[in-house]
Amino acid sequence: MPNKIEALFDYLRTRFDSEPKSKLHIGEAMGCWLYYTALAEEIPVLEIALNTTTDNVLIELLKDALKLSNQQTTILEEFMLKEGISLPDTSAHKPQTDSNSIPLGVKSTDIEIANLISAKVASNIVMCSTNISQSIRSDVGLMWIRFHSEKCVYGMDVKTKMREHGWIKVPPYYYPPGSTK
Repeated sequence: MPNKIEALFDYLRTRFDSEPKSKLHIGEAMGCWLYYTALAEEIPVLEIALNTTTDNVLIELLKDALKLSNQQTTILEEFMLKEGISLPDTSAHKPQTDSNSIPLGVKSTDIEIANLISAKVASNIVMCSTNISQSIRSDVGLMWIRFHSEKCVYGMDVKTKMREHGWIKVPPYYYPPGSTK
């Protein structure tokens, strides 16, 4: 699936590359800065979660999340520096540790970690959607559409695995007035 997404964005990039590039407006610059900050602060949290779980499915989800966050951070950082947007100060990476050496009262549970991943993905998707709607430059809009698509594909994998492992939190069911329960 990622190869199909990449091929689509290659096509779109060539389609819109001929447009003259104006300067970024303040909304585009702020969107870049906020999303970069969100990703950069997400990475150490994912590293901590990776240090605390022993579940193989969760470890794979966390590794995939880290890979995607690092890729998007790199793309965004290069773009921001090229456009003259200063980078925010961010937290340092966390060292790898043995999950068995972390006391149980300090360690996050697998359900907590899975729901943290889910919440972060949802938040990232909303940020990308907002940035898509505020983009005037085609190259900026395409970057947000790409990030949005990548997070959506990853989010579907997260949701599927959360259901399979009983990690997903389901809100109460809605029964319209007058319906039988």
